[in-house]
Amino acid sequence: MCCANRLISLLFFAGVLSGLAASAQTPSAMPANGDEDLRQMVRELSLRVSALEEELHKERATAVSAAAVTPPAAVTPPAAVMTAASVADIRSNVEEVSYSGPATSTSTVTTVPAPTAVATNTQVAGAANTPGLSALPTQLPGGATLNYMFDGYYEYDFNHPIGRIQYLRAYDVLSNSFSINQADIVLDLDPNVAEGRRYGVRLDLQFGQATDTLQGNPSNEVRPNIYRNIFQAYGTYVVPVGKGLTVDFGKWASSLGIEGNYTKDQVNYSRSFFFDYLPFYHMGVRASYKVNDKLTANYWIVNGTNQTEPTNSYKDELFGFTAQPTKNISWTMNYYLGQDHPDVAPATNCTVPLQPGLCVQEINPAPDGKINIFDSYVTWNASPKLTLSVEGDYVISREWANAAPGESSAPSLVDGGAAYARYQLTPRMALGGRFEYFNDRNGLYSGTAQALKEFTGTYDYKFGEGFLARAEFRNDWSNLPFFLTNTPGVLSKNQPTLTMGVVWWYGGKQGPW
Repeated sequence: MCCANRLISLLFFAGVLSGLAASAQTPSAMPANGDEDLRQMVRELSLRVSALEEELHKERATAVSAAAVTPPAAVTPPAAVMTAASVADIRSNVEEVSYSGPATSTSTVTTVPAPTAVATNTQVAGAANTPGLSALPTQLPGGATLNYMFDGYYEYDFNHPIGRIQYLRAYDVLSNSFSINQADIVLDLDPNVAEGRRYGVRLDLQFGQATDTLQGNPSNEVRPNIYRNIFQAYGTYVVPVGKGLTVDFGKWASSLGIEGNYTKDQVNYSRSFFFDYLPFYHMGVRASYKVNDKLTANYWIVNGTNQTEPTNSYKDELFGFTAQPTKNISWTMNYYLGQDHPDVAPATNCTVPLQPGLCVQEINPAPDGKINIFDSYVTWNASPKLTLSVEGDYVISREWANAAPGESSAPSLVDGGAAYARYQLTPRMALGGRFEYFNDRNGLYSGTAQALKEFTGTYDYKFGEGFLARAEFRNDWSNLPFFLTNTPGVLSKNQPTLTMGVVWWYGGKQGPW
């Protein structure tokens, strides 16, 4: 460390002298004897630079050896990570002046690197192993991580649908098109009670086709454009009660249903019907309490389903638990009670200055029927290579709580489930399968009362940590002609597709996102 500081100071002084000596090469700069004395001083400095460089190389070798057992940020002093290019640049200036030939009439301006040009980023050593990504920060002070993802696909629909449109697909919405599913930036700071930090924060920014599926739907959001690219944004605090009561406030991805947003963490590339139907996100407060090592209780109070801003004054609730009876089995059970019918409609006759979208008029009477969602899923790690999962859902929705003339309280129903299997063939290759049954009895999901089924088979190839390719065949069925074809007015009972998806990710967060 001391050697590095001495070298920096000496190089800075040598750079200043080299600039003076270079300007001394002009006829009017100074007498010849003064010029020769300055060159002699620069030669002596050059010899001292060489000696200090040798000491610095020894310090670097010691740091590299220590890095084998110690994190780079702990053994690499800031001054020791000066790039070789900075040293070489000043040395060349010194030697140019020291061994220059006859003076010319054109003066040379030498730029002296300031000491603040020394690199201080503690990620430099680790980033050297990934040259293409070294400029992207992944670790922030305090333990936070920055993470990046790109997810794209090409899909072929054997029905050749008009407009290349896929019905009932959450993310792979287009066929015969090179498409961006999503691009994401994730900031994540988890609480660490052991280190004295009870708080955390999470921010997920999302762009691409998935953004239009997950967020910004005018039928749910009062002002969709405000929150369109904010997939998640919430703060966390662990209340010191018992084993710790974890409380989140903000907007978060819904845990209703087993599937999630990030493709790399799913069994298949495409998403199930139930993922597309159940809520994507909620805004409000949620709490989880770890009763013991095998049971965690969960409670939410939120604005509604897929609502950052509410459409009415009712607050939805979730009651649930996550159980782990054995180390290989995880079981989640959720009951969700909501009321999502709007009690206002957009208006244009407001005279008071308001933000766009806040001019509304009352709906009177407003529908007050509730939605009840029963959701449960189990995952069993049958072996180190085989994972099995099953999900079941039952949904009851009413427009009106009580029947009246012109107001029906008849229930609309959805029920069904899905089964998953994933087998790790090799560290790089895996196979995944999903079979799903979705009974849309009253058309709540698809707009048509029908029974839907789908099978999806997926082949994974992981080129390395951070790069995954998936080849997938999927076939959707209905008991009615429903899916688009290449003939106007002619519908098909099935929708077979072949998809190639690619996912890149990079960051400091480990495990599922």
